[in-house]
This record gives sequence, structure tokens and C-alpha cells, in this order.
Amino acid sequence: MEFALTLVSPNADALRAADTALAAAGLAVKSCVSLGPHALDLKIESAELAALRADTLAAVADLPVDVCAQPVQGRRKRLFLADMDSTIINVECLDELADFAGLKAEIAAITERAMRGELAFEGALRERVRMLKGLADSALQRCYDERVRLNPGAATLVRTMVAQGVRCVLVSGGFTFFTRRVADLAGFHANRANSFVISGGALTGEVGMPILGREAKLAALNEEALTLGISPEQALTVGDGANDLDMIKACGLGVAYRAKPMVAAQAQARVDHADLTALLYFQGYCADEFVPA
Repeated sequence: MEFALTLVSPNADALRAADTALAAAGLAVKSCVSLGPHALDLKIESAELAALRADTLAAVADLPVDVCAQPVQGRRKRLFLADMDSTIINVECLDELADFAGLKAEIAAITERAMRGELAFEGALRERVRMLKGLADSALQRCYDERVRLNPGAATLVRTMVAQGVRCVLVSGGFTFFTRRVADLAGFHANRANSFVISGGALTGEVGMPILGREAKLAALNEEALTLGISPEQALTVGDGANDLDMIKACGLGVAYRAKPMVAAQAQARVDHADLTALLYFQGYCADEFVPA
């Protein structure tokens, strides 16, 4: 069976070395084309996709190269769902907000455990927000202005997919105060997230119901696909934490971005070296199709 194998790296020498390593590993490469200065797209004959992925990862293990192996047909997706914190943006908003309350170390430690899957997401979220009770709501805007930045390639990724008619949705276990602004900045069609309860100009320490967590992200994938009249197989998802894992595993191409180990191990592809435009290359887009930020 023929598969598409995409190699992406910020280092052109690493790409050439990866191409050589694959040939040395005996993989049946039928063709190789450049998608741009940072990506090669190969067509490979293989009996089984899982074996191809394993063989490719082993061949390039010592190189700063991200790889994606998938069927040739259906690479370009019609729906894109993305996690926000540490995926589309550079920080965990709740951790940065905690800094304004002098609690960053304590709250960040809980966040890390939750994202690794060591704590139930809903309970960890409630605990962290409870610790912020009494924080002035003006800290929200300060946090956004001073700390939140799009990760490299995020705006180009979203704007290119929107230009191609793809529905793009930001789905976060974080908070709508931030997702609304990030969605507008990056160009998403819509956003889903949790809400703070605010009274008298301060956080009450409560989270608005219902809480959007791991199951809700999967539900968002299924609901958005149903609305479009497509299957989840025609969707692309990306995230980094345990609460992203269900949607990553349920779609056509689930990508782990700078992810926690349990997520990286179970995603169909991972991005550890390149920026977020790797997700465009994985779908077969050429660099000259990218919509600049």
C-alpha cells in the first residue's frame, strides 16, 4: 500500500540526512518532492502503517526532524480543532494569571500533573481556580497583554486552512476570556472554553458550569463534524496535554505539539522541532500556498 511520509525540520541539513537515513533503512521510497525549504514529502510502499511509522521514527531518532506517515488519500482535512494553552499560545494562562496572585509555582505544579494525566482534569481545574479567589478581574487583561503570545506558525496555520474552506475551532480547558482574544488574533472561526465566575470585580474562586475538559473536547470534535456533515476522520486536531488525548485519538490526524509523554506516545504524529506550519506540510500543502500572518 502507498503512504505519504512527510519530513519537517527547521534545519535543511537535517532533512537531507533524514532522507539518506530512510534510504539506508531500506524503506521503499517511490518519490520525494520538496514542499518548501523545511519539508520533504515522500511516497512509500509499506505493508502496514504502524510499522512504517515505527521504522521511520527509528531511522531519524537522532535528527531534529518531525515525521508524519499517513494514507495518501484524505490528507487535507475539512475541520481543525486546536488546544490553546502551550499549543496555539506560548503559556498556560492559568499559571500566568496565578503569578499576579503570587501563586504561580503552586498552581503550575498542579497544571503540570494534570497535563501529564496524573490528576483528573476537572478536579485540578477547580482546585487551581479556588486558589485564585479574590484576585481582581483586571488581572485578566494584564495577563493577556503581558504574557500571551501566539506560538510560531500558529496564525499562518489557521489562516491558510480558513482560506482553504476548513472550519477552525479553538477548544480549550482554559477560559473564554483568553480563548475569545486568541481566536480573533489567530483567525479561528469559533472557540469553546470554560468561564470564571466574577463578582464585585474579583474572581469568586468558582468555575462556570459545565466544565469543558477531556470528554468535552471529544464531544466538540463530534459535534463540529456532524454539523459539517463529515466524519471525524476528516478532521485534524492538535494538543499537548492529557485532556487533548481523546480528540487526538478520535480524528483522522491527531498531532502532539511539544506534548507530554503520554500524549506524544499515542498521537498519530508529533511536532517536537518545527513550528506549527508543520501541520500544513503534513497535509501536503506547499509553502507557496501558505497565507502569511
